[in-house]
Amino acid sequence: MSSVSARRRSVSRARPAAAPSQGPTATSTTRRPASRPPSKDAAAGPPILHFGKLESPLTTYYLLLGVTTTLVVFGLIMVFSASSVESLLADEASYTVFAKQLLFAAIGAGVATWASRWPVRWWRRLAGLSLVGALVLQAAIFVPGLGVRSGGNLNWLALGPVQVQPSEFAKLALVLTGGAIFANKGSLVGHWLHAILPYVLPISAIVLALVLAGQDLGTGLVMGVIVTGVLFVAGAPKRLFVLGGLAVVSGVAYLVATSSNRMSRISNWLDPECQSDPDSWCGQSVHGMYALADGGWWGVGLGGSKEKWRWLSEAHNDFIFAIIGEELGLPGTLLVLVLFGLLAWACYRLVTRTQDRFVRVASAGVMAWLIGQAIINIGSVIGLLPVVGVPLPLVSAGGSSLVTTLLALGMLLAFARNEPGCRALLEARPGVIKRTLSVLPSRLPSRPARFRSR
Repeated sequence: MSSVSARRRSVSRARPAAAPSQGPTATSTTRRPASRPPSKDAAAGPPILHFGKLESPLTTYYLLLGVTTTLVVFGLIMVFSASSVESLLADEASYTVFAKQLLFAAIGAGVATWASRWPVRWWRRLAGLSLVGALVLQAAIFVPGLGVRSGGNLNWLALGPVQVQPSEFAKLALVLTGGAIFANKGSLVGHWLHAILPYVLPISAIVLALVLAGQDLGTGLVMGVIVTGVLFVAGAPKRLFVLGGLAVVSGVAYLVATSSNRMSRISNWLDPECQSDPDSWCGQSVHGMYALADGGWWGVGLGGSKEKWRWLSEAHNDFIFAIIGEELGLPGTLLVLVLFGLLAWACYRLVTRTQDRFVRVASAGVMAWLIGQAIINIGSVIGLLPVVGVPLPLVSAGGSSLVTTLLALGMLLAFARNEPGCRALLEARPGVIKRTLSVLPSRLPSRPARFRSR
């Protein structure tokens, strides 16, 4: 009996003491602390893993930043490789073209960094000013002494020792103007008259007329793609695209028929015999195909191209994709395609995730601009399209194109910073130097007492 009573006493001591009674309703339940609403930092939170896919408020921002940086660095390497021989044959240093491109890349990086800090409302206010500036610069190429003709096109403007291409800035102006106009129209865009006025007529028509007056059909086609992308995302009626497509086809046919140079390009592109003769009018396209064929699966090695020895014209500019295929093979060309695919996905995320109509339309315009121009350039190199002379964005040599493209991507970075939770996470993170030094110990660990010297 004594052992049983001892066990009972031990069990009673092990049990927790009951809470004091607070009345008839508090005998069987205990109160829980009231749940607090999640803070903004908690809402932004760390990255969340959904079925193997990393999703975070920073995904779009870092995707844009990573793809842009990779394309620019890759482009600098290929410009140096593609232009070194041409510079040596011109009795210049092998890095002459590369040094210029590196300078423009540094300027573009500074411009993009500055643009990424701009609030969205500033970009919206900049639309009208950018349009006026683009029209003035584009019209200035027809002033004697200012306009410079290159490759049969009057599309360059001489500003002292520097030559710029105003049509590149006009592309960004079309994007900003379309975003500002259709953000104000709202649901009225569904009516065809509101979809046309004033964006298509007269704004886009005047810009295109000035560009086509300089005989630059390739840039005109890219601008047509920009206008189409802006109208599509803004919600223009579908019948407008049918009528617009017929008008564009008729206009291009007229421009081709009235120009012997364009007519010869189209006819030679459709002629199988011309496409197989490297000494004909199709020599540039044929040598571009030769470069891709010589590269094969794995390429001849970086710097080992043979076609850049004055066989392939514009090797570092319009036909740099052919040099990539020759030197780096199929992996190099697939890398370019994957990077532009990731860029398109980042732009698509901005279009679908934002509630701001200006951000949605402007992001779609930049997406149509860069992806459409890349498709035209690559299609010309591989023979699917006639050669129209447009650079590969971020990769081909060209200061005006690189700086303007980086400015547009800086604008997209500013849009990505305004995604829910992105700005808070970016501001909470330390700078690059602090993150680099954070791997170092703040102080040396103290030695145990038994190892200290007496």
